[in-house]
Amino acid sequence: MTGRIVVELAPLGDRVQEFTDRCTLAGADEPDLTLGQLLSEVPAVGRRPFDADLLGIRVARLRVRVWQPAAGEPVHLPPGLTVERLGGATDGPAAGPEPSPSPRTEPAAEHAAEHIAEPATAHPEQLTEKAAVRVVHKPEIDRCAAYLDSGLSVLVRCEKLLVEHLAGEIAGRSGRSVQIVQAQPAGTGRQTIGLGGGQSGRRQEILAALQTAVREAKANTVVVVPHLDLLAGGNDTALNPEARELTDVVYERSDCVLLAFIDPSLAVPEVLANRFAVRIEFDILPRVVAGPGDTRIPVADALVTREEAAAFDGFRAQELYKHIAGFNAVRLRHALRFALHQHRHTHATFEDLVAELRVFKAATSSAFEVPNVEFTDIGGYDDVRHQIFRALRLLGKADDLPQKLRNELVPRGFIFHGPPGTGKTLFAKATANALNATIQVVSGPEVTDMYVGESERKVREIFAEARRNAPAVIVFDEFDSIASRRSGREDGGSRAGNAMVAQLLTELDGFRPEVPVLVIGTTNRLDIIDDALLRPSRFQPVHIDLPDLSARRAIAEVHSRHFEVPAGEAVLDRIALATAGMNGDEIRSVFRDARAGEVLGDPPGPVDARRLGELVGALRQAGQDRDVSRGQHGVRPAGQARVMLAIDTGRRAPATTTITVDPDADRDEGQGEATGA
Repeated sequence: MTGRIVVELAPLGDRVQEFTDRCTLAGADEPDLTLGQLLSEVPAVGRRPFDADLLGIRVARLRVRVWQPAAGEPVHLPPGLTVERLGGATDGPAAGPEPSPSPRTEPAAEHAAEHIAEPATAHPEQLTEKAAVRVVHKPEIDRCAAYLDSGLSVLVRCEKLLVEHLAGEIAGRSGRSVQIVQAQPAGTGRQTIGLGGGQSGRRQEILAALQTAVREAKANTVVVVPHLDLLAGGNDTALNPEARELTDVVYERSDCVLLAFIDPSLAVPEVLANRFAVRIEFDILPRVVAGPGDTRIPVADALVTREEAAAFDGFRAQELYKHIAGFNAVRLRHALRFALHQHRHTHATFEDLVAELRVFKAATSSAFEVPNVEFTDIGGYDDVRHQIFRALRLLGKADDLPQKLRNELVPRGFIFHGPPGTGKTLFAKATANALNATIQVVSGPEVTDMYVGESERKVREIFAEARRNAPAVIVFDEFDSIASRRSGREDGGSRAGNAMVAQLLTELDGFRPEVPVLVIGTTNRLDIIDDALLRPSRFQPVHIDLPDLSARRAIAEVHSRHFEVPAGEAVLDRIALATAGMNGDEIRSVFRDARAGEVLGDPPGPVDARRLGELVGALRQAGQDRDVSRGQHGVRPAGQARVMLAIDTGRRAPATTTITVDPDADRDEGQGEATGA
């Protein structure tokens, strides 16, 4: 499997075959065997310093190479293996003739003790932003430089924060002289006349500089355009006047070698992009990067300094990856400095680091936020919780799955469907919290736009922002407004809706399991959702219906506690009975209005059984009135329900309230009739 971390080890003594067999069969016989456990049972030394986090990785996820040290070559002792144990491991059997040492193991046994090096951390002492970019993107930088050296123009798609570090690095490695296109420094007093003949600003200055560079470029020169997308007029794939002007300039000499950069959130016309022979995207952080020699090390080791790792007890590089996968190298360095500043003078843990990274993502995003709802804030719905927890466990184990199974097993998202007011958005926020994720709640109608292509662009931007803030949860409220079943009609509205669904499918199928992004749609019209979105490999439907008796009881208890409305067990039981047919939001309103009346009423009224009875009765009467106005007779439970509510307010003797609900009676009969001791 590609991408696994390579570890070169020299087993000690005469246990080479045992060591090799254990490594080879670990995936089948001992899937949970970690490298640390293996080395404690079959000691070995390494060719390079050990990272303590490496010992916690399962052997089945590593590529272990048995290595034969040369005479005098230093070896490295894993943490926890002492020189005394090393000496014991190289001893022969207690009795019997001394075995002839294997050629593979003799150097390790003979020279290990005198060439042991102390375990070293992979974390750098210091790391600049430029160095971080170089570490993460060295393969892409080398590829771009090779293309330029071959005389091919290259278009790089990357975030703006990377451009200043990549432009000089790529061009400098190309073996060509470099001409970077930029405007004249401010204050030179020079004014530039645009190609159209009129007075212009900074854009026209850069465009004029580009035209000059292209015309005067020599055979061994590469012309660097740091912001081609802005010169083209921004986020518009149409050939607008700015793009036409730029296209004329770059096509003036097709033999001129160009290196240009565009941001993923901005589009350029295809005719302009076609000027470049090669297009390369500098994507998210890889899981591992190149280490010393031909080794691979976790990116969280390579981009986290020793000071930053030491500041958070229990730092775990492998586990950190899912929390930083969507960062680019520069933004990650900003986030780590932010986290270190927040905890420089406090005792902090790895969990504190994860929390600070989450806060940083929300603070630097215009749309995503840290959710404030947990599953403990939601009452009832045990079956819904079970479905969500099962999917979350699968998401949490994505790192352990073979690459070929990740895309098949890791869910893309859920569709929470059911009547209004049943807590679909609350479940979405609690899900995000369980993932330590940021969340963006998008109203479906907000995405739709009257202009052709704008709705699809908004969808792309939402998903791109989610990947940058991963782990992230995108919630599409009123999902049916953007994901309704496609039709074969050719009118403009149908074509726009079809294009929107197609864009959603493209984004969903382009998910990468190592960048945790979960999509949740909420709707009360599952019947009109496009069938392609309802495939099991895309969305998992979860029905969130009106709460049953036990759920209503749990919901009432949650809101009684939240609004600090005193209610005993018997009272909560009676409220659960009296609210049959109501949704969670209606039950919440009982306690909200009771507390509001106590604090803001004119005059303020006590929260007692009488008041709770009045609120429940009024709520049911209002519901029945709505049913009658809609012509839906018999929707609410018919007949007369008598429910006794008892509550001790602490201010008066306990009161008993009788709630009488009769759909055929006048409104006043839905109020509480109280009798007090």
